[in-house]
Amino acid sequence: MSKSLPVIEVRQPAITNFVEKLAAHGIRLRATRVEILQVNVGKLCNQACKHCHVDASPGRTEVMERKTAEQVIAAVHKYQIPVLDITGGAPELNPSFRYLVTEARSRGTHVIVRHNLTVMFEPGQEDLPEFFRQNEVEVVSSLPYFLEQQTDAQRGRGVFEKSIEALRRLNQIGYGMAGSSLILNLVYNPVGAFLPPPQSSIENDFKRELGTRYSISFNHLFTITNMPIKRFLDYLQRSGNEQRYMHKLVEAFNPETVEGLMCRNLVSVDWTGRLYDCDFNQMLDLTVTEELPQMIADFDPLQFANRPIVTGSHCFGCTAGTGSSCGGALMTA
Repeated sequence: MSKSLPVIEVRQPAITNFVEKLAAHGIRLRATRVEILQVNVGKLCNQACKHCHVDASPGRTEVMERKTAEQVIAAVHKYQIPVLDITGGAPELNPSFRYLVTEARSRGTHVIVRHNLTVMFEPGQEDLPEFFRQNEVEVVSSLPYFLEQQTDAQRGRGVFEKSIEALRRLNQIGYGMAGSSLILNLVYNPVGAFLPPPQSSIENDFKRELGTRYSISFNHLFTITNMPIKRFLDYLQRSGNEQRYMHKLVEAFNPETVEGLMCRNLVSVDWTGRLYDCDFNQMLDLTVTEELPQMIADFDPLQFANRPIVTGSHCFGCTAGTGSSCGGALMTA
């Protein structure tokens, strides 16, 4: 009698290539028209957050020079870019930061500043709330949680206390208050290797707890998925969570999020003036497709409309679950 052979199950590997995943759903990712110029003015920051995809810190020396800032403003004015989104690092530490804001606002461009709150207490930055108010800047500030322990664990001891005081100063001049046109939005990133909860539910939690505990108001809370790049990737690798987290992102891929991806109506500019499809690509040195101009000095939004988007495995972070962007979730849960 012959001996039966064991049955071996052959498992097909999941698609982990983002382009292949899109193709499996019949999707070809291309941009629309450029509505937002997002400018990363450098990696210098007064904090060194554990989740930072920029790998920013007080010791970084990458800072946008004035000539590059002038080229950004020239593009904003020439092509009437509707939105200038300024980020870093802590963008306020760049010597050309206030020039970028005031020059963009002089032509009616809407300005968003990614403000970490504690930079307000750095020397020479005490008047930031009033500067924001005078220029009607939309302020977007990261706050890991409404409790001190979780916030300080991610951003450093004492950060929560300073953040609360900064939010109070912004509230005092009208930011985030009912009936005011001054917009104050907060950003929530998960502390660990998991996806953010539904945006609407955690926004309600933040509004209730910050209001009850500290009498703080804000407009909206944006949930952003942590991208597996730079400092957060280092954390994933050290903790043995990289493969598990990537599997989670791939399994949670939602084709309905693709239409709202921020790379479709945004172009990212780094501290040297180089161009990218998004800030995450910028941190991985994935510039726009080589057929296009590579520097802000040569930028023409008509050439960038309908362009193919450069992608990588990190793009699964923006398409997982309800999606993720610099403006929060792309869909309701």
